[in-house]
Amino acid sequence: MELEVRHFRVLCAIADAGSLHQAARELGLAQPSLSTQLRRIEKALGGPLFTRGHTGCRVTPLGRLVLSRARPLVGELDALVTEARAAAARASAGPRLRIGATASRALPGWLRRLRSRVPAAEPSLQMDASANALLRQVADGALELAFVHEVEGSPLRVPPGLRLRVLVEREPQFVSLAADHPAAARSEVRLTELAEDRWMVDSTVDGEWDAICRVLREAGIEPDLLHGDYLTAYSLAATGEVVTVSQPTAHPRSDLAIRPLHGDPIGVRLLLAARTETDLDRGFEELADAYWEVAHQAPAYRDWLERGPEPCDPALCGTVTRTVPGPEPRPAQMPDPNVRVV
Repeated sequence: MELEVRHFRVLCAIADAGSLHQAARELGLAQPSLSTQLRRIEKALGGPLFTRGHTGCRVTPLGRLVLSRARPLVGELDALVTEARAAAARASAGPRLRIGATASRALPGWLRRLRSRVPAAEPSLQMDASANALLRQVADGALELAFVHEVEGSPLRVPPGLRLRVLVEREPQFVSLAADHPAAARSEVRLTELAEDRWMVDSTVDGEWDAICRVLREAGIEPDLLHGDYLTAYSLAATGEVVTVSQPTAHPRSDLAIRPLHGDPIGVRLLLAARTETDLDRGFEELADAYWEVAHQAPAYRDWLERGPEPCDPALCGTVTRTVPGPEPRPAQMPDPNVRVV
């Protein structure tokens, strides 16, 4: 049996309902049919996911493992369907501003500002973990703008002629760890305090895996890295299973501590890409306003900014044009020989 997302939806429904009878009603299925589906799913996964009794169904340890991964999948699919339907409904609404982006808490505020200030250009958003993929789409004309992160030490492959505007020259990357982790008691964490921890990193983010490996080894730590998306990483970090890199604008949680790393060993450059200066002007101001709004809403980042100059220092920001992708990694905050400041 090949498992599909609908099967994981069934498991979530059973776990939430606490009984096959109630889950069957909510799913619009006959209970015997649901029982048959569950047996097939359990057979495909290799063991029982629930124990059945007179008081209902209880999740087994295997079931908890499966559900921890199934819920994000189901949630992402529901969000995808909602966004797709909304996009289809707006298909005849007029001219669009097609935007691509890597993950950022600034995105909702950016879209809200664009809708308010540029009502004639209804923005559409496409997410991708790969900044290089988004830049190719801008160059190919599939997107007007792309907001991307360039991991320090791993220059992006920028198509010739694409114009880039720097939002933040160097944004420090923080660490997320369980609220009861010993290092969480500190306002700043040293990598050596995490020497015994496993890290979870999303290797689909261009340059991220290499950057984490590099800084851990420079700190004398042989990294124990797991691959996983950051939604899963944050969930596991909250339980103490892993630690993970975090954008400094991440929203605080009661079960998760977000802390700067001593010496800020990991950094990214935040860029807005377009084919023309006109396209850059259509979105940069709104993006900057949205970013600094969420930056100052994040307590750890706000404290970090108050201790030193903000990375949006005008001396570090401006518009640049790459004519050829840089072949070698450049040191932090050093000019790339293949870019020209306009």
